[in-house]
Amino acid sequence: MALTKTTNFIRPQFISRTLASSQSLRHENPLGLPKDKNAPQMPRMSRGLPVKQRIPNVDKTILVASGKGGVGKSTVAVNTALGLQKLGKNTGILDVDIFGPSIPKLLKLSGEPRLSESGKLLPMTNYGLASMSMGYLVPPENAVVWRGLMVMKALQQLMFEVEWPKLDYLVVDMPPGTGDTQLSVTQQLKVDGAVIVSTPQDIALIDAVKGMAMFNKVNTPVLGIVQNMSYFLCPNCKHESHVFGTEGAAKEAKKQGLDVLAIGRW
Repeated sequence: MALTKTTNFIRPQFISRTLASSQSLRHENPLGLPKDKNAPQMPRMSRGLPVKQRIPNVDKTILVASGKGGVGKSTVAVNTALGLQKLGKNTGILDVDIFGPSIPKLLKLSGEPRLSESGKLLPMTNYGLASMSMGYLVPPENAVVWRGLMVMKALQQLMFEVEWPKLDYLVVDMPPGTGDTQLSVTQQLKVDGAVIVSTPQDIALIDAVKGMAMFNKVNTPVLGIVQNMSYFLCPNCKHESHVFGTEGAAKEAKKQGLDVLAIGRW
């Protein structure tokens, strides 16, 4: 596939750098960031597994994940970051959903990030939250059409080629599921814990359980479950309608020995 076919949806100032590279290197720099000869390479263990690292300037990293899409995970991620900020913590949010980024819309941000003197991406800020997302690099009407290798390299660039300010917490908004992105993040980052978001019904809980099982396999502690969309509150009569059931996530949390961190409604 020609290089222009794999990158022609990226904003012009980033695509120009990508096109300046040889086609054989397109998987190494899908975001088109300037080359830095002194940039550290991902260290490898003897068996080829990456060594887990902290993101520079970030003290704690919290993942917000779900087994299924459409459960309000990104909303929970933003509210978690804002809640930590209200506690006086310097907080940022990283959106690693390459194909369906939601953070720009939720933070009411648009446009593209600038580059630092060292060629790293500078976070965009609103509501006091520093943020980075693939959504800042791709116009909202364009789709990211990449195979796995380019996705994984772009993910690595989003994790390690962003110049974050000093942060107490970085909240990472994960894509749904238990695929390549989840595995790459948990293998490459030193993660302090994961929050699982689910709705009360069985169809969402089935995948939430799979998500928890995956984090257990990769030795990432699950901090608890957020049960979102628990009920609909009528704006007129204030009656609570439990459309998806009542305590599905709470029962699963008890079974798993976890806390219910929050109950969200419509």
